[in-house]
Amino acid sequence: MVCIIKKIKIPEERKAVLIGKMGRIKKQIQGLTNTRIEIGDEITASGESVDLMILENIVKAIGRGFSPKNAFELLDEEYVLRIIDLPKGEKQIKRTKSRIIGTNGRCRDRIEKMTRAHICVYGKTVSIIGKSDDVNLAEDAIEKLISGATHKNVYAFLKRRRAIS
Repeated sequence: MVCIIKKIKIPEERKAVLIGKMGRIKKQIQGLTNTRIEIGDEITASGESVDLMILENIVKAIGRGFSPKNAFELLDEEYVLRIIDLPKGEKQIKRTKSRIIGTNGRCRDRIEKMTRAHICVYGKTVSIIGKSDDVNLAEDAIEKLISGATHKNVYAFLKRRRAIS
């Protein structure tokens, strides 16, 4: 058995979520992935390679704004995490985030319902958790919004793609 050590970076303000009340989330992650986590300036994780890969995705998902509950879906090998970088420039990022989230979160909620994937807009990224096909569909929709497509056209695209599958 080869023990590998991996360093993972997440935003400082997300470390509390990773730890959880009285260390509950951290302990739960360690137990579910058969790994060990140390939280300092950066996250140091150790374990076997496959376990470490799963742990890294869960930690990254929490770091990108997902709740631990949604991040734990990554324990299922059918589920994937995809992180999309937003366009550069503060104005562009703000505009793009607004288009993806929509008024009162309606656009994001609608894409989540139509694709059965979880979407989190955090910092300079948009992250998606779900089954591979669902994540690909959600990513296509988000890329269309980033490129300037109207919400109406994106919803029509999702409806057509769902009718096919």
